[in-house]
Amino acid sequence: MANMCKNRDMASRVAVLVRHGVLPMELGLVHQLFGNARSPAGTPLYDVVTCTLVPGLVRTNADFPISVERGPEALAGASTVIVPASHEPDETETEGLLGPDLAEALARIRPGTRIASICTGVYVLAAAGLLDGRRATTHWNSCDRFRRLYPAVRLDPDVLYTDDGDVLTSAGEASGIDLCLHMIRCDHGAAVANEVARLTVVPPHRDGGQAQYIRCPIPEPQLSSTAQARAWALEHLDRPLALRELAARESMSVRTFTRRFRDEVGISPLQWLTQQRIERARHLLEETDLPVDRIAADAGFGTAASLRQHLQAALGVSPSAYRSTFRGSAAVGSP
Repeated sequence: MANMCKNRDMASRVAVLVRHGVLPMELGLVHQLFGNARSPAGTPLYDVVTCTLVPGLVRTNADFPISVERGPEALAGASTVIVPASHEPDETETEGLLGPDLAEALARIRPGTRIASICTGVYVLAAAGLLDGRRATTHWNSCDRFRRLYPAVRLDPDVLYTDDGDVLTSAGEASGIDLCLHMIRCDHGAAVANEVARLTVVPPHRDGGQAQYIRCPIPEPQLSSTAQARAWALEHLDRPLALRELAARESMSVRTFTRRFRDEVGISPLQWLTQQRIERARHLLEETDLPVDRIAADAGFGTAASLRQHLQAALGVSPSAYRSTFRGSAAVGSP
């Protein structure tokens, strides 16, 4: 799980830098998700604007263009800059170089601004040198080319998105949804992000990584799945859950269950359980006044010390620091 971002000012500016060949879905999802983020009082939390290198009509990968009135000067006032993909490859994808117009535009971004990419928009970040020595991801179908052009980047092809503090990347179009919800969750807490997800009719958090979406040969039909075991585990997170117990719910051996689980979810059962317990703890820290010992027990960590250890490893903060960040300003429906 990515590190928790720093909490940011309300109504922060999100600038989306589009280029010719932009995917309308990627542009739309940013406006939809950030545009739906509201405070408990109903106040918009983000101001989303679209800009391009030269204002005017911008070609898309569909049969219609979009009209963009703002130029690159809009980047200067943004707290977050998002670069979607383009289906018209430029120097960043063919030669590993940053064109002069794009370089001039990116130079307008203020130091400390959070910068994110969707799908192959990561090439722009890499060409600008923002990813050297840092962890990033992109669509699985582009990984080989990306590695050849940008060997200094620590590419992780197995995840849906990465968070390296002020630079974030996502794997594909739909992964852009995961990344935007993650940024909203970092900024304003799980309650706000969950409400945005509900309004958009998408899951607030998807399990696993890209491995589950890559086509690969299946040697034999797999008629059973691990879905029932996962659903049962979510109802019993407060108790110790052994791998053999989960496997028994699906009438599988531990070895078969582990293999099927990883095929379906993209991570191991124990990694998945830890993720779910952390999410349960975050929810309770944000939306209840329960003491940390009780939250640790309800989330299945057993002790407050164990909860602190796991939360520190996943988010980089203690339970008390997390609660002080999000409990007052982000909790919705708190008692």
